[in-house]
Amino acid sequence: MTATDAPPQAAAGAPKKQPSTAKSDPQKHGRLALLLLTPTFLVLALVIGYPLIAAIRESLYQKAEGVDESGFVLEGERFVGIDNYSAIFTGESAERFWNAFFNTTFFTVTTLILEIVIGVTMALVMHHALRGKGLVRASILVPWAIPTAVSAIMWQFIFTADGVANEVLNSQILWTTEGFQAKIAVIIADVWKTAPFVGLLVLAGLQIIPNDVYEAARVDGASAWKQFWRITLPLVKPALLVAILFRGLDALRMFDLPFVMIGQRKQSVETLSMLAQEEASQLRIGPAAAYAVVLFVYVSLIAYAFVKLLGADVIGEARARAKETKQRKAKAVTA
Repeated sequence: MTATDAPPQAAAGAPKKQPSTAKSDPQKHGRLALLLLTPTFLVLALVIGYPLIAAIRESLYQKAEGVDESGFVLEGERFVGIDNYSAIFTGESAERFWNAFFNTTFFTVTTLILEIVIGVTMALVMHHALRGKGLVRASILVPWAIPTAVSAIMWQFIFTADGVANEVLNSQILWTTEGFQAKIAVIIADVWKTAPFVGLLVLAGLQIIPNDVYEAARVDGASAWKQFWRITLPLVKPALLVAILFRGLDALRMFDLPFVMIGQRKQSVETLSMLAQEEASQLRIGPAAAYAVVLFVYVSLIAYAFVKLLGADVIGEARARAKETKQRKAKAVTA
């Protein structure tokens, strides 16, 4: 057998074929990623998907009431389709729903604006090099660590007729009764509790900004305001957007603070979550589920609009990467 008869792989100097791995083979890489993410998907389907499907199913039913043609008391549930939803928007409870919808939106927008301003200020104070910085950080973060129900009870005492708030203002405002003053009380309590959360996330973003950037700006003659507007704010934007998204979604689900602090069935502070809870406490599971589904849709739309408008389009980025991968494969095939 001559050298010319030898198989190609036995020829001297012929490159050996490397085994394909997850890094070199996109298909194996995708399968490995799917395998690793499967437990997460299963947990999400269990704790999110199933309750959501169950809530949608319950929103299409109502508890049977009254008696049938034979005079027997009706039991169980009956299918009513979208009657629970139509009752929310156009029925007797429509006025109460739109009031709760306005309160929910008003609390979200107002508290979010105040928490951004105060939270960023807190972050700048905590980030500044000063003596006792650890004590300042700990004291600022204490309100965030207090449970919401405990915080609501504490502020309820502050806003009583003979409480600290009226003593400081030298007035006799009934903060915990019906009226716009109840909204102000809830906003103050919520901002006091959750502004440190925004400050904590912004502080994490501030700590990764190198000092060389500020030194170069000072050499160029930039003022403190220009440094904040042109350097600090753009570089801390990712952390700030996360804080805004988390706090906005949390505020849309506000329940325990106004419920404990002001009370239920108070038109001034009633939110969508409070409506759903009251319906459920009266064993009207169908209407309660309908309120919950409407709130879920509202929160989802706000989150989607927020992500799209502020440029954090994770889905769009994934699609762009997938498109680039397909283009590279097509070029490799034609080459």
